[in-house]
Amino acid sequence: MSAIAGWVDFERDLSPQAGLVESMAATLAHRGPDGRGLWAEGHAVLAHRRLALLDVTDTGRQPVVHRTEGGSPTAVLALDGAVTNHVELRAELAAKGHGFTGRGDAETALHAYLEWGVDFLTRLEGMFALSLWDVRAQQLLLARDRLGVKPLSYYQTPGGVLFGSEPKALLAHPDVAPVVDADGLRELFAHSRKPGTGVFRGTREVVPGHVLIVRHSGSHEQRYWSLPARQHTDSLDTTVTTVRGLLTSAVDSHLRADVPVGAMLSGGIDSSALTALAHRALTDARTGPLRSFSVNFTGYTENFEPHPTMRSTPDAPYAALASEHIGSRHTEILLDTGALTDPAVHVSSLRSQDAPSPLGDMDVSLIRFFARLREAGITAVLSGETADEVFNGYFWAYDPQHSNSQTFPWVSFERGHDAAAGGLGTSMIDRQLRKELDFMGYADQHYRDALTEVPHIDGDLPAERRAREVTYLALTRWAPTHLDRADRMSMAHGVQLRPPFCDRALVEYVYNVPAALKRVDGVEKSLLRSAVADLLPEAVLHRRKSAYPTTQEAAYGDFVRRRFAEVATDRDAAVASLLDTTAAARAVSSDNSPKGAFAWVERAGMEMVLQLETWLTEYRIDLKL
Repeated sequence: MSAIAGWVDFERDLSPQAGLVESMAATLAHRGPDGRGLWAEGHAVLAHRRLALLDVTDTGRQPVVHRTEGGSPTAVLALDGAVTNHVELRAELAAKGHGFTGRGDAETALHAYLEWGVDFLTRLEGMFALSLWDVRAQQLLLARDRLGVKPLSYYQTPGGVLFGSEPKALLAHPDVAPVVDADGLRELFAHSRKPGTGVFRGTREVVPGHVLIVRHSGSHEQRYWSLPARQHTDSLDTTVTTVRGLLTSAVDSHLRADVPVGAMLSGGIDSSALTALAHRALTDARTGPLRSFSVNFTGYTENFEPHPTMRSTPDAPYAALASEHIGSRHTEILLDTGALTDPAVHVSSLRSQDAPSPLGDMDVSLIRFFARLREAGITAVLSGETADEVFNGYFWAYDPQHSNSQTFPWVSFERGHDAAAGGLGTSMIDRQLRKELDFMGYADQHYRDALTEVPHIDGDLPAERRAREVTYLALTRWAPTHLDRADRMSMAHGVQLRPPFCDRALVEYVYNVPAALKRVDGVEKSLLRSAVADLLPEAVLHRRKSAYPTTQEAAYGDFVRRRFAEVATDRDAAVASLLDTTAAARAVSSDNSPKGAFAWVERAGMEMVLQLETWLTEYRIDLKL
């Protein structure tokens, strides 16, 4: 935990280059503010930045090294994240004769490799990205967890590979230039992440559920997990009971830490279920109460305007009701317009993601939320991320207009808005450029390619077959975008976000539950609601989904428009060549200021331009279109 970086080059001794790898790791200091470590010998250098959550003493430092009785190193490992089954795995390894010097999960993972080789990855549960250098075999392994909760980027060189938890670590190396070509720009705007694709030329991401094996003879990526298609024969009652058991186990495993673990609580079914189960576990262990946290904007609850598909109710009343019922120690983090309009925080949100985003105040409020958590002493927090992907909670998963479209369902929804027709945030981008780069065609081809991966059951009726496809697409193409954003925003302030809904056993089981059992009588996520019905008050249990809040303050819209006008009218702006001047002129008109609950869609195009300007300038992007 919780940042890794390194360099392997089979053509030379890298020991003299240890300082350069330390510089790469230094760009990731925010992910691991509690310590640093380095291992350099021969063809490999591995660096680590530590967020001390487990085995917080010196015995938990990384990289961890295994040595022979004579003292020679055999293998070295650096881990970001958490192996949630490390206690059980360690007991199994100890029974096989393995000895341990500390209590950390990285050491457990290393010994698992020594016992089972590359297959050790199939035995690891949780959220992790790791680098492992086998000194004897002279090979590097780079691996990510099954759903891609933890990020890991790499750049292949003529002699080997550079790697880092975030692209910024790669860009700190002189051999990696911040070049963005047409495919990189397409990836920015497609809103459907293509597994393994990086934005900067030459950079890639390790695909979730895969391991990259790098040897002198070359490198190849190997899958160690994929979503299995199985026949579901359990009754509804048995299914509900099983889901409750699997979710309880997932929460218990994600609470494992030597520091307090908090919970994000919005008052929705997902976060409320996790908070209730976590509080019960801590109370039973006599280590409670659980601390829960929510985010809100001044005046938001009092002046809330519902959105027909995204937000039906404000969070605050439901978060308070859930907390009171559960018994958690709750804190509402209240942000005013001044907190959302601080340009420095907008820059910070960009740096955390290494790429521009059209989400504006949603990014700013989230990164401020995690800053406040860190100030409150919380360095690990449970989150309901991916519950909607697992349980089909998004409206587009069952709305035939989108779920049966010939592209990703969420892209189909976006194209229903003029401001997002080519992808969210594209409305201010030059129309000719959009046509040439074919953002829509890029996303649609990705969709067709993704469909070929979906595992099916022989005999599935067309409706069930399509429901399985939509769930697969949501888990492998939609969820990674949000998991990456959540990880980057939380780790920007040294807070580890833990999503129990990403637990392998839970995901595999619910993936194979027929759609009709996930949505009984048309009730959104009825399976999850039934599984936790005894834990929550009725109002929370039956609350309709409400997306993460975005401010409805006119003052924030005015702030965005003023900043956008400054950039759009600056002929020397870095983003000028990408702008649609007609759309920009219309947007800066006072008559077209975004208003009300729908403002976020129209505002996204302006937010994206502002982020692009900062990104092009600060990262010194070389556009090769």
